[in-house]
Amino acid sequence: MSDTEKINGYTREEAKELVDYIATGRREGKALSYLFASFGKTHGRAKGSVRNYYYTLLKQRGDERVVRLLDGTDLSVEKIRAFSEEETDAALRSILAEKAKGMSVRRAIRNVAAGDEKLTLRLQNKYRNLLKKQPERVQKVAESLGMTLSASPVARTGKSALQRRLEEEIDALVERLTDELKAENIRLKERVEYLERLHKEK
Repeated sequence: MSDTEKINGYTREEAKELVDYIATGRREGKALSYLFASFGKTHGRAKGSVRNYYYTLLKQRGDERVVRLLDGTDLSVEKIRAFSEEETDAALRSILAEKAKGMSVRRAIRNVAAGDEKLTLRLQNKYRNLLKKQPERVQKVAESLGMTLSASPVARTGKSALQRRLEEEIDALVERLTDELKAENIRLKERVEYLERLHKEK
């Protein structure tokens, strides 16, 4: 198989490099969030893009090429437990309560997840699916909180569409900067530890 053969958009060489990088990083106890960000920065890819590719790859263990790539690693995807009906309503209430404060959906979900990236993704997907498939359920929970989702954005939050769009863009920028700062702090910590080891060995 040629190294230039594509596997879901990555060449075989790129896919192998990602798998090896993640496997090594996990053995060293590094967080997946950091690994996605640092790999993406090195290779000119967005953190979210790297994360999505990684999880998609791990789910394709029926592909012989993927089996060979993952051979010798202990990488796996944890089975995601579905939200119960009670958990779904509780999550909706929490997200909508944050939105009632004038926050974007993205920011509201991140606040509810309290920094848990895996939970953030689950909540985003769940909320998106509910809006698409069960909008009446979202409306019912909103009404129980005294909200009216059918009202115009200005009436609901006192903000224009432009204001909300700008705030969402600012939220996204803050999140990117936060991720980059976390990654940089980890790199600096590792550098300090390395220098301290060198000093002790002298």
